[in-house]
Amino acid sequence: MSEDIKSSTEFPSEPAKWGGWSRQIKIILAHSLFFTVSLFLAFTVESNMEVGDWFPDRYLKWLLLTLTIKLIVFGLFHQYKGWWRYASVSDLLSIIKASHISTVIIVVGWYISSYIPTTRNWMIESDILNVPVAVMLIDWGVTIVVICGVRLAIRLYYEETQTISGGRLTRLLIIGAGNAGEVLLREIQRMSVLRYDVVGFIDDDRRKHGVRIHGVPVLASVEQIRTIARKHSIDEIVIAMPSASHKQLRRVIEHCQGTNLRFSIVPDLVAIASGKVRVSQMREVDINDLLGREPVTLDLDLISDFLMDKVVVITGAGGSIGSEMCRQVGHFKPKMLLLIEQAENELFYIERELRDKFPDVVIKAFICDIGDKARVESLFGQYRPDVVIHAAAHKHVPLMELNPGEAVKNNVVGTRNVATTADKFGVERFVMISTDKAVNPTSIMGSSKRFSEMLIQCLNSRSQTHYVTVRFGNVLGSNGSVIPIFKKQIAAGGPVTVTHPEMRRYFMTIPEASQLVLQAAVMGRGGEVFVLDMGEPVRILDLARNLITLSGFKPDEDIEITFSGIRPGEKLFEELAMDAEDMQPTRHPKIHIWKNVPTDEAVLNDTVKQLLAVADTKDNHDKIVGLIKEVVPEYVGDVDSMKLHEEHLSKTNSNNS
Repeated sequence: MSEDIKSSTEFPSEPAKWGGWSRQIKIILAHSLFFTVSLFLAFTVESNMEVGDWFPDRYLKWLLLTLTIKLIVFGLFHQYKGWWRYASVSDLLSIIKASHISTVIIVVGWYISSYIPTTRNWMIESDILNVPVAVMLIDWGVTIVVICGVRLAIRLYYEETQTISGGRLTRLLIIGAGNAGEVLLREIQRMSVLRYDVVGFIDDDRRKHGVRIHGVPVLASVEQIRTIARKHSIDEIVIAMPSASHKQLRRVIEHCQGTNLRFSIVPDLVAIASGKVRVSQMREVDINDLLGREPVTLDLDLISDFLMDKVVVITGAGGSIGSEMCRQVGHFKPKMLLLIEQAENELFYIERELRDKFPDVVIKAFICDIGDKARVESLFGQYRPDVVIHAAAHKHVPLMELNPGEAVKNNVVGTRNVATTADKFGVERFVMISTDKAVNPTSIMGSSKRFSEMLIQCLNSRSQTHYVTVRFGNVLGSNGSVIPIFKKQIAAGGPVTVTHPEMRRYFMTIPEASQLVLQAAVMGRGGEVFVLDMGEPVRILDLARNLITLSGFKPDEDIEITFSGIRPGEKLFEELAMDAEDMQPTRHPKIHIWKNVPTDEAVLNDTVKQLLAVADTKDNHDKIVGLIKEVVPEYVGDVDSMKLHEEHLSKTNSNNS
């Protein structure tokens, strides 16, 4: 830290110091005036509102005594340091305590002094002995009323007269009439420049309906949000339910569909309880709030042993999952982190980010196509990695249907190159990231990933390297996923395109998926196919409607939703049932193992040769499908895939009816 920064942040300049003292002197003088007025009113009330001979004698002499004691006691209670515009209940309680203690000191001191001959004679001469106790008690109460009244008046002035410049206030509705809502309302009411007109609260607890909190009524339940919003011309809704589940948040948003509202949410309960809530900390409700899941519990000691002081390779380091794996691994202080990526720009950005975030970790970035075995072997031979996390893959289902040869070369041959190189150079652990689309695949992409899983298991059976595979579904916000596409379509005014009204997908956040990959990796002994628990599937149509609502538009009115039809290779539903017969639990509740029988490696390698032979030929789709089906019999082509969709849709409709 430079000297300039130190002087500005740690040591106030002289003008600032004298400015602070000047303000305190003014506050002390103001309190002296309040104490003077309070004592005058106390004498006046005690003498039946008459100003008699008490004023020049007893009052002025008694004032000198009370001023001295009160100024000292109120100073001990820090009453000369607060901002009156932010007066609170705690400030009022401090005023009451200070007034009470100073009055006790005055009364007790007056009583004791009256029995000491020296002070008693002085009190008789000064006529202070004749000050009635009633004056002291009245002075106690008047002091509290005057000082508290002045502070509250100043706070009310700022709250009622300071409004946002240049337009009307934003009409706000607070969801949640609990502690969080009350704290938020108080924070809004004491803003230096008022921006919001809080119209009311919404709360499902019917006992609160009709109750007023700081003058603002609790209007209705969540089911009535739309009616309330129209009736009161609401502009914005803030959700003040920090302990609410994602399901409860989705319910709020769904009841708001059909309104043109902005949505905000307050920080978590810890921030509220600690008094750190500020209106400026309100943020927009994100789709992650609706689809997010409970925090992941990790065995940090095991993961630390797995990664600390190790040379770690991450392929596909510039992708959504690969880049997050880099961030997660960086926290565990590896000896060296090697980034392998064929996309130049993505590699450039993640390398810069990691160097800023983990300055103590040695980071090396390499442009490398995993299909180039010589290049992969050169890097492994030079740096001798201990751990390989293989995230590189072609993942877009429709694109791979149109480019099946590239899916084979990258997902199958590229994976085999990295995996066999890991075996050749004695890598301790190899973790392959797979997909739920490898379960009963209906696409080239899914079947190519399943093929890769089989290759990995075969290698594990003859290698000293521990190979494991981790499957999971869609991640929120990944490159090319549905959510960024929907956001761009909404920003362009629509339409939002959904492939099918019954299309459903599993979702999890990128950090959660990456953390669970590491947890599964340290649990694996070799050869396992781990499956992550993705929770409940989400209907894509509901996701689109919620995103439109969160963007402040009305679904089907402001933003149209159209159906484009199922694309080649796509499923209506993904299969990740944790309670299936072929699944067995692990010690982690969100990680299961898929039980399967390994395939003969010679058969797989022979099939790879045949796939490479047809990969770049014309009209290669059917040839590749036929070859993969020989080793992945559960793989169905497009025709069988559509039949499966129709059967599932028929079953869904019959269940709903």
